[in-house]
Amino acid sequence: MARVPLPRILSSGGAHLARSRELARTAADGATDVLHPLITITRGLRRLVAAGRLRWAETPKDRRGSLLFLAASVVLVVTLVPYGPLLAVIALMAAAAWAGRAVPEPTGPDESQTQRLRSLYDALVPYFSAAEDPAPLYAHGGAWEDAFPAYAFDGTGRVCHLLVRYPAYFADGEPEARARIEQLLHAKAGRGREYRFTWDEEGNELTVAVLPPLDRDIGAQRFVTAPGETVLGFTDAAHVARTLPLTCGEEQRDVPPVVWRTGPGSTEPHLLAVGGPGSGTTTLLRAIVLQALQHGDVVIVEGGGSGEYACLTGRDGVLAVESGLSGALASLEWASQETERRLIATNRARQAGLPAPDDIRRPLWLLLDRPSVLSQLAAAEERLDPQSLLQVPLRHGRAVDVTVVIAEQFDHLDALTDAVRGHTRARVVLGPASPEQTESVLGAAPPTTPTPDVPPGRGYARLGAASALRLQVPATPDPHDENAPEALRQAVLGLLPARTTPADSLTKAAVAET
Repeated sequence: MARVPLPRILSSGGAHLARSRELARTAADGATDVLHPLITITRGLRRLVAAGRLRWAETPKDRRGSLLFLAASVVLVVTLVPYGPLLAVIALMAAAAWAGRAVPEPTGPDESQTQRLRSLYDALVPYFSAAEDPAPLYAHGGAWEDAFPAYAFDGTGRVCHLLVRYPAYFADGEPEARARIEQLLHAKAGRGREYRFTWDEEGNELTVAVLPPLDRDIGAQRFVTAPGETVLGFTDAAHVARTLPLTCGEEQRDVPPVVWRTGPGSTEPHLLAVGGPGSGTTTLLRAIVLQALQHGDVVIVEGGGSGEYACLTGRDGVLAVESGLSGALASLEWASQETERRLIATNRARQAGLPAPDDIRRPLWLLLDRPSVLSQLAAAEERLDPQSLLQVPLRHGRAVDVTVVIAEQFDHLDALTDAVRGHTRARVVLGPASPEQTESVLGAAPPTTPTPDVPPGRGYARLGAASALRLQVPATPDPHDENAPEALRQAVLGLLPARTTPADSLTKAAVAET
């Protein structure tokens, strides 16, 4: 079938349209050139009016009368002088033209910023130079522009972003060499800030970035997560592709979370949180408990005996809150037997080709705060170590949705058993800690320099073999703590399940068992 040629008006429409656009663009450019003086004067008048309003607003009220009298006197003199109004209009137009001119913004650093970059360059010369280099990038008196192709400064004039080029022969694969450069840049760029150093070994470039502090005003609330997802805290948006809608007082914002996935599909089914006194590990466990109670049951063993979990006693889904050795042993022994029962029931269901029974589908959480204290007490009384009862939940809990969360202090890490260390692949470090302590827990060096101010709940998290992330735990205080802010306490109370057993009967039952 032969093609019918397009009508001439349609085939030539594209050329006419292109020619029309070119004519319109040329006319617009010509109009801009003709009207440029008028545009400049109009912009200058607008700037002069804005400056006058600012001056009037800054003038104290008791001096505004004098200012008005002076302005009226000037107007009177201009009116009486021959050709005064004409000269005043000419002067006003000249001032407007001068004020409305397009002033090019400075493209390079000023004198103080140049001095800072020069100091950084001179400090790096001994580390990035070699006598055998025929064309050294770093040399005394050399040009810093080639070494620092990108840079930025904050409002105080200090470097907040810097791209450093270094020679290919620098040993950037050795941790000691990297640490020397990072320590030097940290000191020269300005202390009291948190830095992240990103090494590009292929491109021989180092990126230095100053990180803003993480949000500390996020309290406990319902997070938009799926079953099996637990929010440990919040981190930087550059390293997490997901955000959660949160309420921070009267404000609504989207914050990137650190989400820990548990259950049969998890590769890190158990978690270990380490910190010092007041670091926020107990706050983290409380935040996890409030999320776990939405879909599962919880057993809490508190070795410190401080009563931080008393608000959970008798709540729906909280099977036990134990702080004594006898109660802890009984609860953990039951949890071990429950894990075995779930394993047997799951195996029988699979052999029969049936789904898992309903009574084993509800997740079970075991949370232990400072179990080393109970281990020492058990050793003194020659009783069974409570940590030995965690072997079955740790080894087989992932298959039957049993999760173990342990919080311990740095001073008692040696008291943790090999089973606890080997099966808790999700790690969290909170509070002030040296880089060596952080690396010993996470298995990797901290991703940033130490923070100048470490609030409770601030630290790092690493889930399995993933990269370590900065972490800020949501504020989840004990609602019985009168020193905590009232709004945060009420938020925690609003998330607690209803009580299923009166507290008095629970106390009597515990005394009777003892």
